[in-house]
Amino acid sequence: MYRVIVLDNIAAEGLALLDAAKGIDYEIQTGLKGTDLRDALAKADGAVCRSGVKITQEALAGNHRLKAIVRAGVGTDNIDKVSATRQGIVVMNTPTGNTISTAEHAFGLMLGLSRNLAAAHQSLREGRWDRKAYMGTQLADKTLGIIGLGRIGQEVGRRANAFAMRVLGYDPFLTPEQATKLGVQLMDDYHEMLPQIDYLTVHTPLTPETRHLIGKREIELLKPGARLINAARGGIYDEQALAEGLTSGKLAGVALDVYESEPCTTSPLFNMKGVLCTPHLGASTEEAQTQVAIEAVNLLVRFLGTGEIRHAVNMVAVDQKVLRALQGHLNVAYRLGRLLAQWHDGHASGCQLTYRGEVAEKDTKLLTASFCAGLLEQALDEEVNIVNSEMLMKERGIPLLVQRDTEMGDFSSSITARLDSDSRPCLVSGALFGNRMPRLIRLDQYRLEAYLDGKLLVFTHLDVPGIIGRVGSVFGNHDVNIGQMSVGRAGSNPGGTAVGILNLDSTPPQAAMDEVLQIDAIQSIRLLELPPAGQLPPWLQGLME
Repeated sequence: MYRVIVLDNIAAEGLALLDAAKGIDYEIQTGLKGTDLRDALAKADGAVCRSGVKITQEALAGNHRLKAIVRAGVGTDNIDKVSATRQGIVVMNTPTGNTISTAEHAFGLMLGLSRNLAAAHQSLREGRWDRKAYMGTQLADKTLGIIGLGRIGQEVGRRANAFAMRVLGYDPFLTPEQATKLGVQLMDDYHEMLPQIDYLTVHTPLTPETRHLIGKREIELLKPGARLINAARGGIYDEQALAEGLTSGKLAGVALDVYESEPCTTSPLFNMKGVLCTPHLGASTEEAQTQVAIEAVNLLVRFLGTGEIRHAVNMVAVDQKVLRALQGHLNVAYRLGRLLAQWHDGHASGCQLTYRGEVAEKDTKLLTASFCAGLLEQALDEEVNIVNSEMLMKERGIPLLVQRDTEMGDFSSSITARLDSDSRPCLVSGALFGNRMPRLIRLDQYRLEAYLDGKLLVFTHLDVPGIIGRVGSVFGNHDVNIGQMSVGRAGSNPGGTAVGILNLDSTPPQAAMDEVLQIDAIQSIRLLELPPAGQLPPWLQGLME
């Protein structure tokens, strides 16, 4: 008999499934913390939770019984996944259950903002009949911009089309063909989209790249009177910049369901005109809560009964010995994906992976999934790992071709990834030095040997004397330390074009970037962010210790 503990309140339909499940005994214990939570988890084979309970390293300490934790919802920030992985505990989530509810809430915020519904209702409560004070605007014939066209973003787009809106979208991993089917005009750069739109909604994860994605600079690009909506993650909008945009009159309205710090009960935005705010209600519908409860219980019951793993966010359904044997190459593939996601331009239309040398004889399917996870990880509004990454690539309409060549090249093993887009093809190659040192050995037409970790400053330039010294001096003058440096030429002869890669110890100020661009021979400059040295992908952390 398996014992299951339900740590947060879930819908009755989910509990009914637990009642009907054979071989499972369950208990509901909500509000647990500290020692009480640790003791309760130590007596359970499986756990179901929402966002209320915090399952920390301390809560899992010494646990030799718990096999799986299922989150009835999408986000798993309240679960220490590294500790769970280290102890062999599978963590699963329910990524599809609240899609419709969240999309409807985002659209509801847009409607409420357009017609001043909350303010007009409040005026009646205060005994006023101010029809003229709450003149609204219709959605029909307006332009909506959507940043992030995952499941939720796509559902918002479908509703906008039904309201006769023009829909522009930005998502580097959605093909133009898929966008056309959705009725979305795909943009190459979200900055180009901003001056054209009347409304903006974001549906991306919160990552270092998307934090304050919409700030003062982006608000300046908007047309006067634009309205902004966020029902995705707090922190994607710079809330201070929103307040300044409302005060200046640049923005006509802001609607938020999520905040940089939650719970949020005090904000300068709450008392400003043209603002509509709700307390993180995107998934708070009876239907969504019912669906995620049913999905969560089914995931746990199937896992305990048959060992089936679906929607795992921390580990994969393969032998951990295999993962350990492939650790180094999995890390190389993952980092190449992370690099290529930032290096490419335009909209991805196809991808090709080539394994050469000894690595071609290994389980390249896992390596391919690791690359795909790195490529999509920062782009999607759901957690990506080597269980679901290839499926998510297919959903995006991006064909994937894999080739293997057991003949060695310049290295005993190498992995090459090429990403085609409507802008230009991008190519990266990586190799494993020793057992734990991922290296970049090719970037487009340039051959080099660079560290695949941390902050990479990539600059292309004419192959003339003095460039490296001048670039280094600029960063030195701005107190930015250079940890490593690598250069490469296009071809074997001097005098053409070249690339330089600097591994920086800190993020350079924009002034330093601008100063480098002023050097005559510099053609382009870009800062790329990769995981620190030694840090494994999230779904491998804990397995190797």
